[in-house]
Amino acid sequence: MAKNLNFYPVILAGGRGTRFWPLSRKKRAKQLLALDGKQTMIQQTVARLLPLAAAKKFWVITNEDLRLAVTKQLPKLSKAQVLAEPIGRNTAPAIGLGAFLLLRENPEAVIGMFPSDHVIADAKRFRETLQCGIDLAAAGANIVVLGIRPNRAETGYGYIEAGSAFQGGALRVRRFTEKPDATKAAEFVAAGNYFWNSGIFLWSARTLADALREHLPKTAPLLEEIAAAFGTRKFSPVFRRLYPKCENISVDYAVLEPRSAKGEHAGNIFCLPADFGWNDLGSWTALHEHHTAKSNPPDGNLVAGSDRFLLNARGNYIHAPGKFVAVVGVSDLVVVETPDALLITTRQHAQDVGKVVKHLDEKKLYKLV
Repeated sequence: MAKNLNFYPVILAGGRGTRFWPLSRKKRAKQLLALDGKQTMIQQTVARLLPLAAAKKFWVITNEDLRLAVTKQLPKLSKAQVLAEPIGRNTAPAIGLGAFLLLRENPEAVIGMFPSDHVIADAKRFRETLQCGIDLAAAGANIVVLGIRPNRAETGYGYIEAGSAFQGGALRVRRFTEKPDATKAAEFVAAGNYFWNSGIFLWSARTLADALREHLPKTAPLLEEIAAAFGTRKFSPVFRRLYPKCENISVDYAVLEPRSAKGEHAGNIFCLPADFGWNDLGSWTALHEHHTAKSNPPDGNLVAGSDRFLLNARGNYIHAPGKFVAVVGVSDLVVVETPDALLITTRQHAQDVGKVVKHLDEKKLYKLV
């Protein structure tokens, strides 16, 4: 497959890692970068995309905890292509900064936004789907999202309501719903025209920049000013000073929901149904699902410990390195022990771990985050 000269992958690596609390930042960095296979997750992400874009077209947006690890993992990328946020501000400012940087370099750039913790089973089909999305994003002020057909009523993912058919297998998007409750998620799955939001988006730099100017009018000028300083000695101090002033908001809430509210035909948002073996290893639940599918452990129990005893136990994820672990008469638990914290939840509620981190932030217990 030929490389697309106007395609620029932007990879979001690590974030704050709230869904893997209570691992320490150092441990979380290792965990998030090497969750599956011989290559690290971010290496797999880049390798899948290299047939479509030259290495010099890649950008990685991460944090200071992961910056050194990322640059070591990706030697084909220059250090200038790896940007470390001075403070986490969610996906809208992160991908928005990429848009304003690329708008200066190539106004015709098509940006692909890719989380670094996804598993893709069929890389060839993945690239074929992406190429369709790149073409659609380049054809106008269009936003393209890859949609995954749900196989369960998952409350940890956003959902896309698809409407009428468009060209090339794409569907017009009626609306986005971010992380519904269990009842609503079950209704969406039963309806048949809902897809999981994969978090993989395609848009031109101009389209995204214009959308941010419209929907985040306070944050967009800050990002533009940061981008204008890139490549100069002023960049680092400007980045550190202005980026914390950006709104802490996801691109889903900032752009996709208000854009979809304009209506199915006015929003110019399209869903490409994707069938390439996708999994988001961004939570303890997803990690359990992925590894049990690969290794098929007895009764679905994944236990990390020095030794173990299991009796009448099913579907548990226990992380207690160096400890003898006894699991008796319980099912579908997630238990993660670290030297200074203990998480006990169920696989059904593991997505709520982020609320723990929010509580710790509010209490200023930063050493536990």
